Amino acid sequence: VQLQASGGGLFQPGGSLRLSCAASGSISIIMNTVHWYRQAPGKERELVAGVIRRGRENYGDSTYSDFVRGRATVSIDSAMKTGRLEMNDLKPEDTAVYSCHANIYTASTGSQYYWGRGTLVTVSS
Repeated sequence: VQLQASGGGLFQPGGSLRLSCAASGSISIIMNTVHWYRQAPGKERELVAGVIRRGRENYGDSTYSDFVRGRATVSIDSAMKTGRLEMNDLKPEDTAVYSCHANIYTASTGSQYYWGRGTLVTVSS
């Protein structure tokens, strides 16, 4: 199973972004949880938000760090293969490499955790 984060780039302060975390490599993939982390230059990695899938509901049981609560939404799509993080009202301090960490089930490997390669988000005018 491979996990790939995408959607990073250069964003204006006050703008919005949508990051995706796509799982591939097996016919039978079920994404059970996805957590987004970020690491800014010179800082420790920190949790941004996470969600535990509940059936086919997109938004499940979610958790948000204080610095994004109210301006972020984390979800897993109904196909259960892609996790997403949407953020609005972006601030320069949101600049970081964003990575996803997901629990994925396949018939051949069972449930395992995987890290996706990060995607750089830069918020600057």
